[in-house]
Formats: sequence, C-alpha cells, structure tokens
Amino acid sequence: MDKQNILLIYTGGTIGMIKDAHTGTLKAFDFDSLLIKIPEIRLLDCSIETVSFEEPIDSSNMNPNYWQAIAKIIESNYNDFNGFVVLHGSDTMSYSASVLSFMLENLEKPVIFTGSQLPIGDLRTDAKENLITSIQLASLHNNGIPIIREVCLYFEYKLYRGNRTTKINAEHFEAFDSPNYPTLAESGVHLKINHEFLRKEKFEEALIVRTKLDTNIGVLKLFPGISEPIVKAVLETENLKGLILESYGSGNATTDAWFINQLGKAISKGLHIINVTQCSGGSVIMGQYETSSQLKEIGVISGKDITTEAAVSKLMYLIGYNIKPEEFQFYFEKPLRGEMT
Repeated sequence: MDKQNILLIYTGGTIGMIKDAHTGTLKAFDFDSLLIKIPEIRLLDCSIETVSFEEPIDSSNMNPNYWQAIAKIIESNYNDFNGFVVLHGSDTMSYSASVLSFMLENLEKPVIFTGSQLPIGDLRTDAKENLITSIQLASLHNNGIPIIREVCLYFEYKLYRGNRTTKINAEHFEAFDSPNYPTLAESGVHLKINHEFLRKEKFEEALIVRTKLDTNIGVLKLFPGISEPIVKAVLETENLKGLILESYGSGNATTDAWFINQLGKAISKGLHIINVTQCSGGSVIMGQYETSSQLKEIGVISGKDITTEAAVSKLMYLIGYNIKPEEFQFYFEKPLRGEMT
C-alpha cells in the first residue's frame, strides 16, 4: 500500500516548546525541522507534513475563532491526507476535541488531538511518545480505509473518544480520563485497538464543516447554600440562550421553591437548561429521586452521561444552528457523535 499522508496541525501548547540550552527559557518549536529534532519519526511508515498557527497560542486562550481555524485547515486538506494530528495545549484539549467532533460532520478519517505535560526538548518529556503514537494511530488503515474515523484524544498510552474526555490531573503524565466510555486503543509493546468501541458509520455525503457556534451560554455549578440572588443573576444574564446546570449525583438539586420557580421562569422564556452531573462518572437520571423529578417537570433537559466539556460544545453547536425550540430537547438528548450513551 502507498504510504499514508498525515498532516500535523500545531496550535500551540507545551508540546511545541523546547528549552534554550543557554538561557533555560522555553521557546516555540520549529515544526518544519521535526525530523531533525525527533529522528524516530523517520521509522514511521508514513509521510508527514506540518502546518502551524501563525501565532501559536496557550490553550487557555482557545476560543471559537481558533476552533474554526482548525476545522478549516482540516477541510481544505481533507482530500490530500489520510489523517490529522492536532498538537494542542492540554488545559482545554477536551473542549477542543469535543467541539471539533460536532463541527466535522460525516467525518471518515482520524483527527487525533495530543499534547504533553513537559516540553518536547525536556529530558523526561512525554511529548515524543504522545506525538509518535498519535501519528502511528492516525496512519492505521485496512486496505486504504482508515481504522479510526472520528475525533480522538491520545495521551499517556491511551486513545480516547475526544468528546468523552476530561482533564483530571495538572501534574501527572496520565492527565486525561474517559469516565463513561472505554478507551479506543492502548499503547504497550503492541498497539491494542479496541475495535468494538470505535465509530463505524459510513456516510454517503462528503465531509461537512459546521462553523456556526453561539457562545451565549453559561455553566452554573450547584453547591449547598447557593443563594437566590446568584442564581437569578445568572439566569437573567443578557443574551443568555443556554445554561449547563452542574447538579449533584444522578441529576439532583435543591427543591426550594425559589430555585424551581427561577428555573421554570427562565425555561418558559426560551432558555435551554441542560442537567449534567458534577460526578466524574455516571449519568443524570432525572426522576429517579424526588430531588430531580421537579427539574424534569419544568422542562430541564437531561445531559445523561455527557461531560461538561462536551455539553458546552454541543450547546454552542445546536444553538448556533437555530434548532427549533420544540426539537431542541430531542437533538440534545440524542447522541450525535458518540458523546453520550
């Protein structure tokens, strides 16, 4: 078979830094000299090209404009490459992987996000393994057909579905987890691909890139003693169209009359409120307990086992495309890219 063509997209982040041997300061890595800095890449049976943001950014500055830029790079190069590896800072990587999964409709090629906890030039870096294995995973194919055909995230020997991930540690190399969905692949002496968990959809239509996102949303995390003025201020935020409500356990919240009334009033005015759990794993099951049955009655939408990162992304995506109010709950509670069970 012909060599697979892989495009590396560098957005910024720790993985793209090297330490100046004289000053000790970190500076951006020139990815045009990738093969010189990481000669092991020559052993991979693929051809690699690179493209970088004109000004690489810290992932804390990631926003919809940069998401659109990543999506457009993939769109314009889609027919010329077999897979894509996006190098990204780890802090907001789960958000970016989630939103790209919604933006890239009918995706039939791998888009793998990766990064590192230590710069690529550090003696103890995790960057080389993450980068090399991500490229290898993006190159996997069966008779020219990519084995992985979705947006993923690779970190510390594990490949995850991107919109199922969350960052769990700022210090350890094992920085990510996928609490409600199994790993797609594991890297050891051999690459173990968990084929049964991969997306296998085949699409008749070509790739469609959806770039409309509406950022007029918010996240409200409940805590014991939360006050009415705080909740009211959030719900009455100007131009607010959607709200992620981080509730307790399986979707529970206080049953105080003022709280239920405030939410009900906001929903009646057209605000979409999504119930997700604060727990790292598990699912919202509204109506299981009395403390969630009232939320269901007033029209709060169940986020099921979606992560907050994916809920934020999906809410921006659906509001951006002006889904009809009477259909909004149906589309949010329906898995669109494997983001919920």
